[in-house]
Amino acid sequence: MVAVRVFSERTALTHQLGEFIVRKQDEALLKNPYFKVSISGGSLINALYDCLVADKTLAPKVEWTKWQVYFSDERIVPLTHNDSNYGTFKKDVLDKLPSAVQVSVHHMDDSLPLDGDAQSNNKIAAEYEQILPESLDLVLLGCGPDGHTCSLFPGEKHQYLLRETTKRVAWCHDSPKPPSDRITFTLPVLKEAGALCFVAEGSSKQDIMHDIFDLKNEQLPTVLINKLYGGKTSWFVNDEAFAKVQTQTF
Repeated sequence: MVAVRVFSERTALTHQLGEFIVRKQDEALLKNPYFKVSISGGSLINALYDCLVADKTLAPKVEWTKWQVYFSDERIVPLTHNDSNYGTFKKDVLDKLPSAVQVSVHHMDDSLPLDGDAQSNNKIAAEYEQILPESLDLVLLGCGPDGHTCSLFPGEKHQYLLRETTKRVAWCHDSPKPPSDRITFTLPVLKEAGALCFVAEGSSKQDIMHDIFDLKNEQLPTVLINKLYGGKTSWFVNDEAFAKVQTQTF
């Protein structure tokens, strides 16, 4: 079963999210020297700042120097571009940490050609796959209003990514949300991960939360992930996003 936690106050959501992340960190560090975690872009990065940097109770518990950070998806743009997930994470989280704190962040190689050529984009994806560990301790995920996560989108034209079983990182060449060229984790990465955690907030997510949890529309990547990996999947949502959900069984 999927673990779903619904909060009425955003501060409660981000604090409990932070507690969850720190717990996963501590569990990982009992077994290994590093905590291997991946993040997505969008509003998730704001939540990470709130729970891991701004929350003064939790911030001292985050052992940043033992983190190995990866990206669940990335837009094929320069790392300094406004659309870069790495660039946003650096600006909104890393740059807010004390200067003495060094975090190991593994980003896409933007020295490779970013011209939209298929061969170049496949090479970018393949090279990012090469730096991934065999398994991640925690994958932090967002959920778009259309039910996409990472850059795994719903709809028949995007099924090639959900059907991918060999490549762990693939080129998404037709994102309906610009920029259209991206690299993304595929399901094998999520399968091998220790834990998956979605964060969804706001009224714009009401309809898709209903589709995911009440209708269980298996055309949605998020529903497929819940079905395949529910035993290790958690959702942190606010009551505004969950307002249309009727079911109590997750």
